[in-house]
Amino acid sequence: MKQIGTRVIGVDVSKALLDIAGLGEVPEQCPNDPQAIEALIERLHAAEAALVVMEASGGYETVAASAMIAAGLPVAVVNPRQVRDFARATGRWAKSDRIDAQVLAEFGRAIDPQLTRLPDEQSRELQGLLARRAQLVSMRVQESNRLALSQGGLRKQIKAHIAWLDEAIGQLNIDITRRLRSSPAWQAKAALYQSFKGIGPLSCATLMVMLPELGRLDGRKISALVGVAPFNRDSGTLRGRRSIWGGRAPVRCMLYMAALSAIRFNPVIKGFYQRLIGRGKPHKVALVACMRKIVTILNAMARTNTPWSPTLRNT
Repeated sequence: MKQIGTRVIGVDVSKALLDIAGLGEVPEQCPNDPQAIEALIERLHAAEAALVVMEASGGYETVAASAMIAAGLPVAVVNPRQVRDFARATGRWAKSDRIDAQVLAEFGRAIDPQLTRLPDEQSRELQGLLARRAQLVSMRVQESNRLALSQGGLRKQIKAHIAWLDEAIGQLNIDITRRLRSSPAWQAKAALYQSFKGIGPLSCATLMVMLPELGRLDGRKISALVGVAPFNRDSGTLRGRRSIWGGRAPVRCMLYMAALSAIRFNPVIKGFYQRLIGRGKPHKVALVACMRKIVTILNAMARTNTPWSPTLRNT
């Protein structure tokens, strides 16, 4: 295993507790509250922690990770699926909070994960608005499905709730647009992304908050990061079907909607899609290819700070 420093700490996060491995000979616990986290940060500094690794745990890790990063500690918030796959690969089939903390420490020593950067206040606010909008949209879909199966007086109640959700989502759309106009830097970036036909205010907000690496990586890496790069499934003489996997689901969902719009109104994406269909590609395969082309074009736009044009190379 590659050693990245003198001490790697694994922190398993739950709503009430933090399980810590690597500070002492045996794992320990502390409450997941600001006062206990402050004391833990002092101990981590005293121990000269080279890396603190924790999983993304539905938002429960936010307070601890933010406080540690603000205090100057190197923190990596990693994908739980990767950590679980690592645990199985090393023969760790049992699962508990204490074991998970130990696995996180071993994962950090072996993999050397990328450090997590602390988003600014504006980004956190916008991220919260986008997350809330996604929740309300999901609730609206659920209520619409219930409406189709309901009868009698329940239909009136469900319709009223759907109307309330529509209004709340509309207000969030206004708030998100207002946030994008709140600073000159964000205005410039929003104008840049929205010059591409198929990217609107909500798509732009998702890119700015959920994909800050845009413009800093090459086309292949940014496609893999989003989850629209096809992976090989070959073994010996077998050539399996290529498929996409992993990545950032919110960005991928946004690109799906952007691609549906672009294949109608963007001449470059429309022509690209039609050529793929003409070669016999299934609709979904062609659509994913359009998603990949869109994100690589946006990546080139962000890297060169150049508004979209039909001649811009997607590299």
